[in-house]
Amino acid sequence: MKEQIRQLIEQASTIIIHRHERPDPDALGSQFGLQVVLQSRFPEKKIKAVGEMATSLAFMGTLDVVGTTDYQEALVIVLDTANQGRIDGKEALSGRQTIKIDHHPDEDPYADVQLVDTTVSSTSELLVHLLNEWGYPIPAAAAIQFYAGIVGDTGRFQFRGTTSRTFSVAAQLLDTGIDTDWLYRNMYQTELAALQLQGYVLQHIQLTEAGVGYVVLTQEMLATFDATVEQASLLVNSFAGLKGLKTWALFLETEKEVRVRLRSKGPVINEIAKEFNGGGHPMASGATIKDLTEVEHVISRLNEVAGAFHFE
Repeated sequence: MKEQIRQLIEQASTIIIHRHERPDPDALGSQFGLQVVLQSRFPEKKIKAVGEMATSLAFMGTLDVVGTTDYQEALVIVLDTANQGRIDGKEALSGRQTIKIDHHPDEDPYADVQLVDTTVSSTSELLVHLLNEWGYPIPAAAAIQFYAGIVGDTGRFQFRGTTSRTFSVAAQLLDTGIDTDWLYRNMYQTELAALQLQGYVLQHIQLTEAGVGYVVLTQEMLATFDATVEQASLLVNSFAGLKGLKTWALFLETEKEVRVRLRSKGPVINEIAKEFNGGGHPMASGATIKDLTEVEHVISRLNEVAGAFHFE
């Protein structure tokens, strides 16, 4: 599989790199990192990274614009995207061939060739392992992107997906001389509106007897703090240290739907996310419900798994 992916990359003259919608640092880091490595290795190829940019992550780079005709003979690589419906750019599957590289559970095998490894912390880490096997050098401009992706998906190396292999990759990337001060400054700077909204979130946590914490942010509340849904979604772990918490959810109301960010300290929650038009990792998932009337249903399901779970 890995050798087949390498051959497809080396044979293609045009490569278009996609990832999931509403990108996080791993989605963008893996995308930009792979683009830089391939551009460095194959300067004669046309290699584009496409999709919508998250405002808070605009410092990571500039995305390309491509036309429909560009896909006709293109190799498309989709990164960090478990389900076809989450791909940012529906033209992704119109290329000559499609490769999927991901670390989420492989529940939707939408690509012609797939490399999925759920044992790694992030797609960025997976790509570094892959590039190392191929002998492709990783310049500093790519290393800082991959490092950002790993930092983002491991919560600064705190989450259980962090392994000794993760630290080995991080050390390799650091050895290229990347500026982590610049990276952390940009990744974790906070707008005043988002900081004030965080205060509201911390004051309005509801905790069930089963250990489910949740906060509901309506459109009206977001407008009050002049905060975007994107800014608010970053607050999902702001109350992760609450005593007695097993799982938690942040509900974000938009004009069309309610986005749900789900997290856990033990109970498996991605199966619940699937019930509500979502998915993800066992301990970190996302879902979508029609409106706020469904909040109670989501909490009820979380109560079931949290109530049956006991820490060792």
